[in-house]
Amino acid sequence: MIRVLLAEDQAMVRGALAALLTLEGDIEIVTEVGRGDEVVEAAKMSLPDVALLDIEMPGCDGIAAAAALHKELPACRILILTTFGRPGYLRQAMQSGVVGFLLKDAPSAQLATAIRRAMSGERVVDPTLAMAALSDGHNPLTDRERHVLAAAAQGASVAEIATRLFLSEGTVRNYLSVAIQKIGAHNRIEAARIAEQKGWL
Repeated sequence: MIRVLLAEDQAMVRGALAALLTLEGDIEIVTEVGRGDEVVEAAKMSLPDVALLDIEMPGCDGIAAAAALHKELPACRILILTTFGRPGYLRQAMQSGVVGFLLKDAPSAQLATAIRRAMSGERVVDPTLAMAALSDGHNPLTDRERHVLAAAAQGASVAEIATRLFLSEGTVRNYLSVAIQKIGAHNRIEAARIAEQKGWL
C-alpha cells in the first residue's frame, strides 16, 4: 500500500480526493490536513510515502510546506496539486524537493498513476505546464527585487516597503525600477501583475 498524506484547505475537495484515491486499492490516505503549517507535524506522525499538497493553503503555501517537509522527511515523495498552472511555481516547487506538479482538472486516474510513478522514483509534471516553464525562462528577479515587488503588489507605498524591509526609500525605488525593467513593464503595478501570473512572486 502507498501511504499518502493529503493537504488541501477546501474540505469538500479534500474529501473527494481522499474518496477517489481510496478506490484505487493500492493507495491509503493516512492523514489529511487543511493548512500548510500542519503538513510537517502530520507527516512526522503518519510517515507517508507520498505527500499530495495543494499550492494555496492558509498557514503557509504548498511550496513552503514542501521545502519544510523535504528537509524533515527527505524520503517522502512530494506532489503539488494546483489550479494555478504558473510556470514560476513549477520551478520553485522543483527547487523545494517536489517530484511532481499536477493540475487539479486532470482526471483522477491520472493522479493515481502520478502517485505510483512518484513512488517508483519518477518525476511527474503536467506536460503543458512543463512546456510553459521552458518557454517562459527562469525568474529574472533577485530575492530582494521579489520582496519589494510583492510588497508593492499588496498596495504598500515606497515608504511602507522601506520600513517593512529595513531599506532606504531610494533603495526601494532602485529595486522597483530594476524589477520593472527586467519584466518589461510600464510601472510597478503591471510588473507585479506579470510576475504574479508567471509565479515569480
